[in-house]
Formats: sequence, structure tokens, C-alpha cells
Amino acid sequence: MVLDSLTNSANYEALNPYFKMAFDYIKKTDWSTVEPGKILLDGKNCFINVINQAGKTPEAAKFETHNNYLDIQIPLDGTELMGFIPTDELKLPDAPYNPEKDITKYSDKTDCFIMVKPMHFAIFWPWDGHQPCVGEGNWKKLVVKIKL
Repeated sequence: MVLDSLTNSANYEALNPYFKMAFDYIKKTDWSTVEPGKILLDGKNCFINVINQAGKTPEAAKFETHNNYLDIQIPLDGTELMGFIPTDELKLPDAPYNPEKDITKYSDKTDCFIMVKPMHFAIFWPWDGHQPCVGEGNWKKLVVKIKL
């Protein structure tokens, strides 16, 4: 897992060939004018989901993992808490892995949360169990999906 500001994104571009493309696109776009939906940067290899998110309590938010994609999650206009547990420590799957959506959801709980401020980002790899959407109110966010 990585947590940092978009102003430091160049420090991570060597970690994946799509990071520079995604971060450049994110930094040049006026997100206040973009409606929720999917933006394809390189087909199924790299795309951005634009989401209007309603905050959830830690009890209501689910942990998730992905097998084939990594996530870069970026709140645009609100602060979001995200729980963290290494994937190999998650023990309570809600259902089997869904290959069509590349997701497994879990009911595990944690006391380990990171605070992701607007225009900061968290990167989650398949070995990073994450619990997004914890917070109050509503905010707009980006979830960049990059195929591994």
C-alpha cells in the first residue's frame, strides 16, 4: 500500500508502466465538470471510475481484494478513511471471488485506518485488503484500475 499526495506522484511512476499515464490524466483534468462513469485510458488495461460516494460506517463498509487489478483511490472533494488488512490475514469472505468484477468482499473488521485527503491517493495491490468509503457525507472520488 502507498499513501501520498498527487504532487508526489512522479516518485511512483517506475512501479507500473501505467502510473504516469494515469497520474498525468488525473492532474490535467478539471474533475468538477466530469460526470460519474468510466474513462478508458487504455481499454481494460487502465481505466478510471468516477464515483459519487456516500460515506459508510466502519461496520457497514466491506473489505475488498482484487486478483487482476490494482487500485489507485483518490477522493476529490472529501476526506475518506480506508481500512487496511493484508490480504492473507482476511478470514471472513462474504462470497467466493467474482472473476467478472475481479473482487472478493469480506466482513473482517480492523482498527487500522488511513486518512486519504482530497487530491491524495492510496494504491492497493492484490496483497492489500482495503476497506474504502468510510466517512461521513458524500464526496466525489476516482478509482483507477490498472491490470497487472
